[in-house]
Amino acid sequence: MWTIYHNPRCSKSRQTLQLLQENNIEPEIVLYLETPPDAAALKTILGKLGIAPRDLLRKGEDAYKELNLKDTSHSDDDLIDAMVSHPKLIERPIVVKGDKAVLGRPPENVLELI
Repeated sequence: MWTIYHNPRCSKSRQTLQLLQENNIEPEIVLYLETPPDAAALKTILGKLGIAPRDLLRKGEDAYKELNLKDTSHSDDDLIDAMVSHPKLIERPIVVKGDKAVLGRPPENVLELI
């Protein structure tokens, strides 16, 4: 079972989806800006990625600045809550296959899962 957390307006997300499809993989597409993962799902995704919440943040987003997420005193749970409330903060795309996941930046990272 393949899943892509996708933003169709993002070129890297579109390229990653195209790369999957070129390899005969039709993933479940989650439009995460419309249906963001909850905190538990995000923690699971982070575990599959093997990264900390801070590493999944899009630091150029307005919400990052407005919430002062650069401040290192924010706990992992604080960062996860911010991503759930403001899904634009979640780096994209994320591709999940079973117990592993990769960020599609660059899109070729998805080849690690194929």
